[in-house]
Amino acid sequence: MAPYLETVKSFADVPITDAGVDTVAFLQASEGLVGLFDILGSAAFAPVQSDLKGNIAKVRARYDAAPAQSATLEQLVENEKGEKKRTATEGLMWLLRGLAFTCKALQLAQADSKEELASAFSKSYEATLKKYHNFIVKGIFSVAMKACPYKADFYAKLAADPAGGPPASQEKLHEELNKWLTALDAIVTRLQNFYEAGGHNKGF
Repeated sequence: MAPYLETVKSFADVPITDAGVDTVAFLQASEGLVGLFDILGSAAFAPVQSDLKGNIAKVRARYDAAPAQSATLEQLVENEKGEKKRTATEGLMWLLRGLAFTCKALQLAQADSKEELASAFSKSYEATLKKYHNFIVKGIFSVAMKACPYKADFYAKLAADPAGGPPASQEKLHEELNKWLTALDAIVTRLQNFYEAGGHNKGF
């Protein structure tokens, strides 16, 4: 086995063409991001993980039902446009919000060596997800963010080889994580702009 980021699909390896973001590769990379919450290691993150998994499943179900019309995420959303229940479109919208939350938190942590995860996730929540949540959900996220491990412990787990081999160097870890986050940020921004321009986020 290798350190975690080497075992999952990187957002940097998700193909993007004129037709859009590759659906299957994006879902694989998103599943890799969900696994990060296992490394954060708190049961308090279970609702966050569950939400991400549920939205991945909605998009995958649409792809499985109509693969020829869903090769890219943009095609999938456009193809579902005329239907009464746009389950995958709504699922992808919430998935993008969850990915933006995670991405921004880790970017904040990467940008400032003194920024602990609890603070980074709290700041990211304020900027990304909070405005969409009711009082109860805000409480769930508040508990989760207080349960974040120390950044040094999280990075050590992220660098570790589960099979007991040598860990990745911190330099290598930061390089890979930054590459992963930059690509994720670009994909999320691209798709959120697509939603906004096409009015795909209306009606939910």
